[in-house]
Amino acid sequence: MTTASPEILISEGLAALRARDPHRAAALLREASALVPAERMPWSALANAELALGNLAAGESALDRQLSITPRDVGSLLAKGDLRSRARDDRAAVSFYTTALAQASISGIPRGLEAVAASARAFIGEAQGAFQRHLDGVMAGGLSPAMEEALGLLRGTREIDLQRPSLFYYPGLPQRRFYDPAEFGWINAVLDLLPQMQAEFAAICAEEGAETFAPYVTATGDRPAPNNPLLDDPAWGAFYFWKDGAPVEGNAARCPATMAALSHAPMPMIPGRAPNALWSRLKPGTHIAPHTGMLNTRLICHVPIRTAPACTLRVGSETRTWEPAVPLIFDDSMEHEARNAGAETRTVLLFEIWRPEVPEEDRAAIARLLEGIAGYDGTA
Repeated sequence: MTTASPEILISEGLAALRARDPHRAAALLREASALVPAERMPWSALANAELALGNLAAGESALDRQLSITPRDVGSLLAKGDLRSRARDDRAAVSFYTTALAQASISGIPRGLEAVAASARAFIGEAQGAFQRHLDGVMAGGLSPAMEEALGLLRGTREIDLQRPSLFYYPGLPQRRFYDPAEFGWINAVLDLLPQMQAEFAAICAEEGAETFAPYVTATGDRPAPNNPLLDDPAWGAFYFWKDGAPVEGNAARCPATMAALSHAPMPMIPGRAPNALWSRLKPGTHIAPHTGMLNTRLICHVPIRTAPACTLRVGSETRTWEPAVPLIFDDSMEHEARNAGAETRTVLLFEIWRPEVPEEDRAAIARLLEGIAGYDGTA
C-alpha cells in the first residue's frame, strides 16, 4: 500500500501501462480502484493491465465495471467480445461485437483498434454461418413456404418487405412478394395458348420496317418528364395490347392468341386507367431501377415469351429468374427491380390482375375511385 492519492495512483498506473509495464500498472490501478469512486475509475485501463498479465477473470470483471458506466464504449465492447470468444461463448461474443461495430459506425473506431474491429467482423460472419448451418440441421425437410420465409428472416437472408404503393393503399392485405401460379385457376388457359403467343411474337419481330417496340418510359406534354434513366430508351420496350383501359386495336388484331389469353385473366376494367397489358422487353445490359407501383390492390403477371440467361426480378428481399412456361405473379407495390445481365433479350407478356383477397364490392368501389381520379380535370 502507498500513501499516494488515488489521482496519482491512476496517473502513474496509466503511465506504466503506456510504458508496457503491466505488473506495475495493475498494482497501481488495483489500489486506486479501492479508493476512487467507481465512475472516476478508468476500468478499461485496469482491464488492459490484467489481460496483459493473463488474468482473464480479473480483466473481464474490470471491463464489466467499465461497461456498467459507459455501455457503448467501443474498445471495452470489443475486448468483452474477445473474452467471450475465448470462453467459447460465441453467441455472447457476437452480441458484444455487433454492438461495438454498430456504435463504431456512429462514433468511429478508436485509433489502434482497426485490426480488432476487422477481426470482430470476421468472427461475426463465421459465427452466423455456423448458426445457419445449425438451424438447417435442426429444421431440415418438410417446411411450409411460410416457415421457410420465417427462417430466412431469422437468418438475415430475408427482410420484412412491406407494400408501399405510391397512390392508393388498401389495408389488411397479406404482405406477399410472389404468388404461386397454381393458386389461379385461369392461368392454365393462358399457358395453353403460350405456343401460339410465341409464334405471334416471332412473326411480329420478323416484320421489316420500323421498330416494333416503343420505349416503356415516356414523357407527355402535360406532365413533367419522369426522373428515370430509361426515359425514351427502347432498351426497356413495350408493345401494348391494352393501354390505360382501352385495347390497342392494331396490335390486338395482329395477335389474336395473345388477346384470347388475356381474356382469361381477371384484369381490372377501369376506363382511363386499366387494364394495361403488353409485351415487356428487356435488352441486354438494361437495369430497371428499384421502384414501387401505384396500387396494392393488383398483382402483376409475367408470362415468359422469350426467356434469357442472367435476367432477374427482385421483389423486396427475394430474387427470381424467368423460366420457360413458368409465370411470375408478384406484388409490385413492394420495391422491385429487374436486371438483364446477360447477352440475350428477355420478353414477357405483362398484365395486371385484381388481387384475389380484394372482395368484389371493394373492387367496384376502387374502380369507381380510380376512374374518378383519371377523369378529374381540375375544375370544381
